[in-house]
Amino acid sequence: MKKSTQVSEKIPTANRQYKDTVFRMLFSEKENLLSLYNAVTGNHYQNAEALKIVTLENAIYMGMKNDLAFMLETNIYLYEHQSTINPNIPLRDLIYIGIEYQQFVNDKSLYLSKLQ
Repeated sequence: MKKSTQVSEKIPTANRQYKDTVFRMLFSEKENLLSLYNAVTGNHYQNAEALKIVTLENAIYMGMKNDLAFMLETNIYLYEHQSTINPNIPLRDLIYIGIEYQQFVNDKSLYLSKLQ
């Protein structure tokens, strides 16, 4: 009986933190972010200055930060880079969006009868 020999190859894996960092770095430029937005939505916006980047940075108290968030007109857009399937993404996005809106609304205006 012939004994088979298996060669164990070490396949390098990508460091997820680096991929995330490259994604964040590339799209931290408004022109690149607008290009991404146009590609995802099929729109043709030209004015990158219309974007207001509102990415959560240093949200240490919750240990959370998102990849990309920006406002265009009155809408908040949130993009997350994922290298694997994560069933918790909808919940995380809901939390991120809630935090983003909380930064724009002060406590008193929550209870006013008109939007400000």
